[in-house]
Amino acid sequence: MKRVYFLLAVTAFGINTFAQKTIDQKVSELLSKMTLEEKVGQLVQYSGFEYATGPQNSNSASVLNEIKQGKVGSMLNVAGAEETRKFQELALKSRLRIPLLFGQDVIHGYRTTFPVNLGQAASWDLKLIEKSERIAATEASAYGIHWTFAPMVDIARDPRWGRVMEGSGEDTYLGTQIGLARIRGFQGKGLGNLDAIMACAKHFAAYGAAVGGRDYNSVDMSLRQLNETYLPPFKAAAEAGVATFMNSFNDINGIPATANKYILRDLLKGKWNYKGFVVSDWGSIGEMVPHGYAKDNKEAGEKAIIAGSDMDMESRAYMAELPNLVKEGKVDPKLIDDAAKRILVKKFEMGLFDDPYRFSSEKRQQEQTNNQENRKFGREFGSKSIVLLKNEKNILPLSRSVKTVALIGPFGKETSANHGFWSVAFKDDNQRIVTQFDGIKNQLDKNSTLLYAKGANVDDQDRSMFAEAVETAKKADVVIMTLGEGHAMSGEAKSRSNIHFSGVQEDLLKEIAKTGKPIVLMINAGRPLVFDWAADNIPAIMYTWWLGTEAGNSIADVLFGTVNPGGKLPMTFPRTEGQIPVYYNHYNTGRPAKNNTDRNYVSAYIDLDNDPKFPFGYGLSYTQFKYSDMNLSSNNLKGNQTLNISVNVTNSGNYDGEEVVQLYIRDLFGKVVRPVKELKGFQKVFIKKGETKTISFTLTPENLKFYDDQLNYDWEGGEFDIMVGTDSKNVQTKRINWTK
Repeated sequence: MKRVYFLLAVTAFGINTFAQKTIDQKVSELLSKMTLEEKVGQLVQYSGFEYATGPQNSNSASVLNEIKQGKVGSMLNVAGAEETRKFQELALKSRLRIPLLFGQDVIHGYRTTFPVNLGQAASWDLKLIEKSERIAATEASAYGIHWTFAPMVDIARDPRWGRVMEGSGEDTYLGTQIGLARIRGFQGKGLGNLDAIMACAKHFAAYGAAVGGRDYNSVDMSLRQLNETYLPPFKAAAEAGVATFMNSFNDINGIPATANKYILRDLLKGKWNYKGFVVSDWGSIGEMVPHGYAKDNKEAGEKAIIAGSDMDMESRAYMAELPNLVKEGKVDPKLIDDAAKRILVKKFEMGLFDDPYRFSSEKRQQEQTNNQENRKFGREFGSKSIVLLKNEKNILPLSRSVKTVALIGPFGKETSANHGFWSVAFKDDNQRIVTQFDGIKNQLDKNSTLLYAKGANVDDQDRSMFAEAVETAKKADVVIMTLGEGHAMSGEAKSRSNIHFSGVQEDLLKEIAKTGKPIVLMINAGRPLVFDWAADNIPAIMYTWWLGTEAGNSIADVLFGTVNPGGKLPMTFPRTEGQIPVYYNHYNTGRPAKNNTDRNYVSAYIDLDNDPKFPFGYGLSYTQFKYSDMNLSSNNLKGNQTLNISVNVTNSGNYDGEEVVQLYIRDLFGKVVRPVKELKGFQKVFIKKGETKTISFTLTPENLKFYDDQLNYDWEGGEFDIMVGTDSKNVQTKRINWTK
């Protein structure tokens, strides 16, 4: 009997000792048992066989065999409790039974889709953005997904670049705050919780600055500009504990980002001390060959692993080449160990070694398949993302009792298009997505009539439907036009040289305008478009982006005044493509224009007004907000003092509403030139009609820091303009002196 008790005690002690081991200890023990090929296998990611986001060269039989041999660490585009379980079962047939990570592009929702990301940014509502990713993580994890390739935190100043729809716009401060909100949403209370998925900060780095707004193109800029404008969102993501990073496709000053030691080893894993892992973008390791930076996949794999790329997504370079590169002495085996360790740590943190199937629950999947609370939130988020650009004579909101409404345009009865680009398709999308027609019809009074005419296709020269659309408009008391770009016209590989309305949509709009009927124009898009004629001639314009599953209801809520629009533009809208890039926080020149029409030997175009069509931060409301009594705690500060700023905002109109109060500064003189404005804070506040609220901000010297030409990060004493207002153009300004 004593012997039995002794054995039980030893066994219990052993279990407790193992349980008490740190993840690092567990990973070290596992690495010590792994062959070189098994370690390299952890660095390999393949795509599933049904859905791909790049050129696919997968051979399904060989991939399945490699999984069983422990030569695959991760799969993307594999989803669903049943499907992920099957793949995981294969992985557990390997010698060391190391589970797979399942990744997916969960970009703006999963089963329930939300506005495209640039539209979400237009809400300027960090709480809503975070909650949307909480929902996305909950739904995606219920479908067996461990990891999303989001958020995209690229700063983008060129709307010709299709991927602006996936980010948060042109401003570093706003983009950083939104990126952090997304990471909090995805990762929740921490990895290992069943409703948390690994986030991925992408694309590292400066992808949003691709020359000409052309996808996959080069980036050539000073290191000062790189560090000041494009890297801060990534640095903040690393500090916030984002699980992974993804390389960008572009080269940076001649070195492809996938093999760029400066950003990967020196900054990310060195100076920033980042502990997560880096995955290539689809095939970006192999693409260094056509870049002209590597002669073949072997050299590409060598350069990528040495620079700091840990996982190879679909290049087939690492498994094929790294073992031999190590044996030839060209790659230090410690680099393989470090990369494998970073990946294995995440698998332990996700709890996959305790239960490889813990995310593959058909019960949880069923619970999240049609979650009505998630749809309810999606409806709210969609309405909060709409930007009201124009509302002459207060045409909006419309009365529900208007006798006859005509909905005209190619998007009126679209279903899956409302997802926008970068959404996961489901077989029942056509049944569950709310069309604009249905959303409007459901809110009109029963005695009202809603007419519809398509009028034109999205992107051809067919005018045969014009006559029907004109006759439909003539029968209506008000016409709602729904125009823009097709949902797949913005996104990856969707760069456009012409960002006007495609096809004959503008011609259709002009024909309908000739009827003299009041028109409300809704613009569906994933990027800023150029629509000067409409902006000058149509009395009411709403920028509705692509709003997701509940798009029709969200739009109707704003059209009929259930929701007072409060969105603000996260990107500057140009007058024409020739004005691009145009952004609010540009540097001044030695010959700045004095006003919008000053073109005489100043930095201007001789054939174009200087201002953009709509400035960064712009957006109207059904009510009016008046700013007054801007106060500063001091006009003269010294050292590490804090500047307190306050302003009174009064809702002087007839509707309760939300206003985004924006704080900007300008450093008037510096050792390097400084932007004419920089966003340093914002608050979205709800103000009842007739109410006044005092909005307060604080600034410290930390907010004044910048990079000089030697990459020193500090601030200088001197004069500063402090600006508060409703957008980047309409501000109140006071000047201070802040000595160091």
